[in-house]
Amino acid sequence: MGLDKLLVTGEPLIYAGMVAIALVTSAIIFILTYFKKWTWLWREWLTTVDHKKIGIMYILSALAMLFRGGMDALMMRVQLAFPSMNFLGAQHYDEIFTTHGTVMIIFMAMPFLIGLMNIIVPLQIGARDFAFPYVNAISFWSFFFGAMLFNLSFVIGGSPDAGWTSYTPLAGAAMSPGPGQNFYLMGLQLAGIGTLATGINLMVTILKMRAPGMKMFQMPIFTWSTLITTFIIIFAFPILTVNLALLTIDRVFGSHFFTLAGEGLPMMWANLFWMWGHPEVYIVILPAFGIFSEVIATFARKRLFGYNVMVWSIIVIAGLSFTTWVHHFFTMGTGAFVNSVFSISTMLIAVPTGVKIFNWLATMYKSKMEFTSPMLWSLAFIPSFVIGGITGVMLGMAATDYQYHNSYFLVAHFHYVLIPGTVFACFSGLVFWYPKMFGHKLNETLSKWSFWFFVVGFHVCFLPQFFVGLDGMRRRVFHSTPEWFSLNFLSTIGAFGMGIGFAIFVYAIYYSLRYSEREKTGDAWDGRTLEWATPTPIPSYNFATLPDNVGYDALLEMKKNGETTYDESKLEPIHMPSSSGKPFIMMLILFFASFALVFEWVTAAAIFLAGGVFMMILRSFDYDEGYHIEVDEIKRIERSARGLNDE
Repeated sequence: MGLDKLLVTGEPLIYAGMVAIALVTSAIIFILTYFKKWTWLWREWLTTVDHKKIGIMYILSALAMLFRGGMDALMMRVQLAFPSMNFLGAQHYDEIFTTHGTVMIIFMAMPFLIGLMNIIVPLQIGARDFAFPYVNAISFWSFFFGAMLFNLSFVIGGSPDAGWTSYTPLAGAAMSPGPGQNFYLMGLQLAGIGTLATGINLMVTILKMRAPGMKMFQMPIFTWSTLITTFIIIFAFPILTVNLALLTIDRVFGSHFFTLAGEGLPMMWANLFWMWGHPEVYIVILPAFGIFSEVIATFARKRLFGYNVMVWSIIVIAGLSFTTWVHHFFTMGTGAFVNSVFSISTMLIAVPTGVKIFNWLATMYKSKMEFTSPMLWSLAFIPSFVIGGITGVMLGMAATDYQYHNSYFLVAHFHYVLIPGTVFACFSGLVFWYPKMFGHKLNETLSKWSFWFFVVGFHVCFLPQFFVGLDGMRRRVFHSTPEWFSLNFLSTIGAFGMGIGFAIFVYAIYYSLRYSEREKTGDAWDGRTLEWATPTPIPSYNFATLPDNVGYDALLEMKKNGETTYDESKLEPIHMPSSSGKPFIMMLILFFASFALVFEWVTAAAIFLAGGVFMMILRSFDYDEGYHIEVDEIKRIERSARGLNDE
């Protein structure tokens, strides 16, 4: 394959992207070389197995993907702002809406929440690390290289263009030739390995590594939501893995799982995709519910109302999430009886979700709320998500779905669920736990400016889309028409408002790094749960002595009794896992294997795959059992961090 066919050519915007990528990459290489940070980067980050550092890398990657997906969204809105606009070509537009959806769901929302889980869950349950720290590192690098592989399609080979759902036969080899769709398949497959491994890792960590005395129904609600999410991941992601593998075999090796020509069934892709895809919605929503619960309880200064009911409602939602997938294709000929069954199951799932809304409202009732920026994100979520939920019930009625399906009404509903339910939660959780991660708060003034621009922009962007959809505008259309000009132009203004909000948020990170007061206590918000009991910065071992007999709102009880988690009389050497470069190298090799398969270089892919297997075998002969932090070192670290006099 010649270089002219390997690189994407012909689009000025893509040329600009190539230049930007080259400049940013050159700047990073120059900075690391000039300040002699290559060794530091390898030692502290690329080889780390510390759950806190891995969580930070997840979040930084997710913020970069939020920028990428947001730029795609702005380009789409510019194209639709005026009738007969020619800002994007038809092919480029198809690629943009495909990559926007895929990046936002797979490479932004999930890693952002998994990053918060990585950092916070072990701290909330009084654990020193994940159950399998090495696997945790593999999970991150699996996601990272999957994301990089998918994003390479922007400049090499060409982006996928069959939509983020990639329905067959459109996504098959006959109708989507070339490497674009293969980037989708291999990028998601590589990242999915890490997500499934993370689900198993988190489940074992929560079930087996809680602090002594912490019973299941004493766990913080964010930990509960994480645990239930791991069950969904473990049961749903293998479906996606198989689906991606079957379509890869179709495209690369010429089989016929999804083609009528070989007695396959194109509709099987849609079934398998949404058997994963609808639970996936709850994979990114349930942890968000946990974040909002933590934030609202903290700033309402009250125990979360109906804790047990909240837990059971999350469990019921998780179970029902596997029973609703057919509502995504009511109009595709499944029949009245099947549509009726899935219409009822769709409406049932609204009941436990509605219960949670009332629990949050009851928590705030007669409370002395503090309107901090994390609390503002949580408060904005409730009415916004209710709009998404009500319109979801409308879409769940099979008969009326014939009117709404594939219209901009559906686009508006989808974003009213996922942006308040996930993006608001990501911002709320990041600002809330930011002092724990980085040792200082985000500037409150800038955070609130970011909040108002983003939230107002969100409603201005998506509320008009309900009306333009009811008026007949189809989704995925390349051109707007004059009768829809006003609403489309208003929607575009809102999208840029959200972009300004994100830009202010990024500036707030820079400003706070330079000027914010450093944390001294580790308890920045007068918190209620164990993550706030550790000093800031958090020691590598998290807890010098494991908390004992902890109950619900463990730190709140400790503060009432004048206690801390640190007891020098109980100090013992702490075992810690060693850093390792093998996860990074292993997933880099599998990245090259996946890249080769994208271009159907089967021999090269097999060689690199053998290299990945060799790394796994090499790991099985790794007898490094970690190291111990001795008592004297622990005393020194703790006394320094807690401001205690050295005796």
